[in-house]
Amino acid sequence: MAKLRVVLTVCQLVLEVLTNSLTESSIQSNECPQLCVCEIRPWFTPQSTYREATTVDCNDLRLTKIPSNLSSDTQVLLLQSNNIAKTTDELQQLFNLTELDFSQNNFTSIKDVGLSNLTQLTTLHLEENQITEMTDYCLQDLCNLQELYINHNQISSISANAFSGLKNLLRLHLNSNKLKVIDSRWFDSTPNLEILMIGENPVIGILDMNFKPLSNLRSLVLAGMYLTDIPGNALVGLDSLESLSFYDNKLVKVPQLALEKVPNLKFLDLNKNPIHKIQEGDFKNMLRLKELGINNMGELVSVDRYALDNLPELTKLEATNNPKLSYIHRLAFRNVPALESLMLNNNALNAVYQKTVESLPNLREISIHSNPLRCDCVIHWINSNKTNIRFMEPLSMFCAMPPEYRGQQVKEVLIQDSNEQCLPMISHETFPNHLNLDIGMTVFLDCRAMAEPEPEIYWVTPLGNKVTVESLSDKYKLSSEGTLEISNIQVEDSGRYTCVAQNIEGADTRVATIRVNGTLLDGTQVLKIYVKQAESHSILVSWKVNSNVMTSNLKWSSATMKIDNPHITYTARVPVDVHEYNLTHLQPSTDYEVCLTVSNIHQQTQKSCVNVTTKNAAFALDISDQETSTALAAVMGSMFAVISLASISVYIAKRFKRKNYHHSLKKYMQKTSSIPLNELYPPLINLWEGDSEKDKDGSAETKPTQVDTSRSYYMW
Repeated sequence: MAKLRVVLTVCQLVLEVLTNSLTESSIQSNECPQLCVCEIRPWFTPQSTYREATTVDCNDLRLTKIPSNLSSDTQVLLLQSNNIAKTTDELQQLFNLTELDFSQNNFTSIKDVGLSNLTQLTTLHLEENQITEMTDYCLQDLCNLQELYINHNQISSISANAFSGLKNLLRLHLNSNKLKVIDSRWFDSTPNLEILMIGENPVIGILDMNFKPLSNLRSLVLAGMYLTDIPGNALVGLDSLESLSFYDNKLVKVPQLALEKVPNLKFLDLNKNPIHKIQEGDFKNMLRLKELGINNMGELVSVDRYALDNLPELTKLEATNNPKLSYIHRLAFRNVPALESLMLNNNALNAVYQKTVESLPNLREISIHSNPLRCDCVIHWINSNKTNIRFMEPLSMFCAMPPEYRGQQVKEVLIQDSNEQCLPMISHETFPNHLNLDIGMTVFLDCRAMAEPEPEIYWVTPLGNKVTVESLSDKYKLSSEGTLEISNIQVEDSGRYTCVAQNIEGADTRVATIRVNGTLLDGTQVLKIYVKQAESHSILVSWKVNSNVMTSNLKWSSATMKIDNPHITYTARVPVDVHEYNLTHLQPSTDYEVCLTVSNIHQQTQKSCVNVTTKNAAFALDISDQETSTALAAVMGSMFAVISLASISVYIAKRFKRKNYHHSLKKYMQKTSSIPLNELYPPLINLWEGDSEKDKDGSAETKPTQVDTSRSYYMW
């Protein structure tokens, strides 16, 4: 009896195989289009349920129309990579069709696809065609459609009711089109949508409530849209959202207000955005977040204190390939108990604090290779046996500093060096060297430093003012991390701003130069000379040294005063303990450049110059009585008349006499010699010198005039 049952079972199996073979043979021979492949293939539903489906594969055949002899039993029709631009009624008899692939064809309109009566269709591929718009009700007959792929087309317009009738739609791919706006009305007809990919569209921006109808959405991809900001209410209504991607946008900060509206988010992709800093509060109240990606950020420089705070379910953080990321605060993590994987490789990090690692009790693996590591006290914890943390690719961990250890493997160096304290080092990548700002702007200057013990950071302004965390000022504000905020910047705020990081081992400094409207005032000049008074023959100058905390201990060893104009130059040594000087014996109405140069014992010099013009010479008659002057004028007039008459008489007599002897003297006449008048008479200006000045200078006419160093100086 048992043998009979076995024989019957075998016979049934053979019969089924023969039947299937005959069926497949029948499909292949009678109802399968030429060059196509017709067979039963595995097929997965949109819910990932495995099934077998009758499949007709006509991919890559350069067809211009759908084959006519398709079996009505066809469930999956593949027509990818052909040249079909329009259908007629070829699809009307395919009542059992569940998946249709028209990707990479030449359709320009959805109407030309011929989708009426395909009530069983669940998946439609129309990607990589030339479709330009989606009109109202263009898909209304596809009542069971669950997946629509219409990405990589030329769609610039979608009508408000374009998706009407698609109440069962679960996945919608609209990415890589020409859309400039996202209309929330599109989604009123798709209440069950779970996955929306709408990235790589040149949208002007995301609007508040854009996705509010999508209460069942689980995954949203907004990649490559050049988004610079996400409004605070843009994600309202996405209560079921678990995965969100802002990959490859232009966000300069974490959209914290918007993220607060998605309380169930588990996976967040912020990769490839120009975010500058990760700061406290950026991921506030994201209690379900499990994985966070902040990779490939070209402008990311630091992860600040409490940047990752109260994230109880976060298990993986990836912050890799950020070329400027050079600083992670020792208290960057707070209440992150579940973190197991910390990826920090391929950044610009010099170190990771031991306290940072200790704040992550469940950490299992860390990756800090391919960073310019600083092999000193800050990373001694790496060589400790107290942790079970696994370092990924440890053979790729090399020292970049100090110079004597450059190129050596980290663990080998740390065995030799056991110092527990080390100098501060300001992270260069966090620091702006030069900025050109507009008037009225508010600027933030970041300064981050690593050391043991932790350094104090303060700033020095161009005028030498020290700005600390405790400083009270309307202009300047310093954060605890070291960021200097300068409000309402003006031209007079331009100059060199110095960051100082200091601990008991020493200090490190960096300078940021700020221009305002292209102007850079020399506010950092230690020495400044001024004209206090200018007269016709003298100039009184004074000078001061700025009270810069960086130069307050400088002691000058010599000082030299120089006065210069195109005709003459004088130089004189000045006592180092004066700050006011009188220059005399100058010409009136003359331009001079006066320079003061001082140097210290290290031969470091400071120079300051000023241009000045002396006043005009003053002319005055010292005559006290006007009547005397009138009488004197009358007498002088009479004398002038008498002398004039006498001179005329003498001239006439001589003229007469010369005429008589003209011929006898003619042979003795010679040419007159040329005598320069300036050798007979002094320059005109000397005629107006006082008698005392003439007497004083008479004995030294051939010597150059000297700068008077004997008067008008005062002590500091």
